[in-house]
Amino acid sequence: MSRVGRAWAAAILAAAVCAAVAGCSDGGERAAPPGGPSPTATPSTAPTTVPPLTLAVTPAVNAKNLPVSAEIGTRVTGGSVSTVTLRDSAGKAVAGSLREDGSAWVPRSPLKYDRVYTATVTAAGGGQTMTQTTTFRTMKEPGRRTDTGLYLFDGHTYGVAMPVVVEFHPGIANKDRAEVQRRMFVTSTPSQPGAWSWVANGTQAYYRPPVYWQPGTKVTVRIAVGGHPTGGGRYGDRDRGATATIGRAFEMKVDNRTKVMSVYQDGRVIRTVPVSLGKRSTPSSSGTMVVMEKKASTVFDTYAELGPREGYRTEIDFAQRITWSGQYIHSAPWSVGSQGRRNVSHGCVNVSPSNARWLFERTRVGDPITVLGTERKLAAGDGWTAWNQSWAEFVKGSALPVPAELAAAG
Repeated sequence: MSRVGRAWAAAILAAAVCAAVAGCSDGGERAAPPGGPSPTATPSTAPTTVPPLTLAVTPAVNAKNLPVSAEIGTRVTGGSVSTVTLRDSAGKAVAGSLREDGSAWVPRSPLKYDRVYTATVTAAGGGQTMTQTTTFRTMKEPGRRTDTGLYLFDGHTYGVAMPVVVEFHPGIANKDRAEVQRRMFVTSTPSQPGAWSWVANGTQAYYRPPVYWQPGTKVTVRIAVGGHPTGGGRYGDRDRGATATIGRAFEMKVDNRTKVMSVYQDGRVIRTVPVSLGKRSTPSSSGTMVVMEKKASTVFDTYAELGPREGYRTEIDFAQRITWSGQYIHSAPWSVGSQGRRNVSHGCVNVSPSNARWLFERTRVGDPITVLGTERKLAAGDGWTAWNQSWAEFVKGSALPVPAELAAAG
C-alpha cells in the first residue's frame, strides 16, 4: 500500500476507535480522572423518609381560669398549621392570626372574661391532614391591674427618631418582662426590624431599629397586654395600638464649643442657629434626645425645683420638651445677647424668638436633637433616651433573645 493509502487507513481506524470510546470528541464530555466516576454514571439516590404528621394544641381540653390573652398554642412535626378557628359558646368566630414562627395563634383582641371557647386546629403535610379541638374557659375579671400607656397615636406623623414607647405602672419586674414583651408587636413598611429594650425599673420599654427610621415608613403597633399577666397578681389594663407614619428626615445638632445648632433636613444643613445652653451650675445634658412635646405657649414654674433664690415663673413661647427633667428648646428673648457666645440658661436650649418660631413650625414629635460637650451626660430614661445608646448596648435591654443577625446590624 502506498504511503498515502496507509495514512488514510490510519485515519479511518482512528475514527472508528473514536466513535466507540467516550470522551474522544472535542465537543463531548471529558473522560473521568483515574479513580473518579464514569461521566455517564448516574448517582444513586436514597429514598427520602417523610416524618409522620403530628399535632399538639394548647390550652389543654377543659382548661379553666385562663387569662383573656390566651393564645392557641400549636406544635407540629412533619407539616404546618393550615387553619385555626376559635369560637365562643354562641358559635361566634374570633379573629386572629398565627405568630410568624407558627408557634401560636393570637386573637386580634382580648377574649371575654368567664367565657367558654372552642379552638379547632388543622395541620397538613406529606399528603396528610390532622385536626385537633380543645375547649377552655377564661378567668373572671381580675381585681388588680397594671396601668399602661403608648406614646404613639393613630394617624399621626412623627420624626425619624420616634421610638415606640410603652409605659407600665407599676413597673414590670425582670422575671415577668419576657412574657410581657412577647405580647408587644411592631411591624413596619418597608420592613425595618428592630428590638425592644427596657429601662432599669421596668416602667418603660422602647422599640427602635438599629438606625433612624426611613422617611415614609408606616409603623403599626399592638401592645396586646389587656388581661395579660404582668406579675405580682396584676393584669394589663387594656390592649393599645396605633398605626403612624414617619415623616421627612429632620435633625438638630448642638455643639457647646461653638454654641451653634446645625439643622439638617434630608442630610443637608438648612440653617445654623446661635444658642445658649445651661450655665455651669445647671448644665444642659449631652446626648441624643427626642422632641417629646410641643407647646406654642406655656409657663415655666421652677420655684419648687430651684427654690426661692434661683426659681422663676415665666411665660415661654415655642417650647419643645426634650427631657422629663425639664429641658426644652424654646424662645428666650432675654438671652439673645448671650446666644452663640456663652451659656446662661437653667439647662434649656435657648434660641431667639425668630429662630424658635422657625424651628417650631418645622419640627415634629420624634425629631432628634443631639447636644455635645456639656458638663453633664444625659441620664437613661430622662426623656425618650432610646437613641442615646449604641445598638449593641440597646439590645442588651431586651427581655427576649435578639437574633444574632439583627444584634449585629448596628
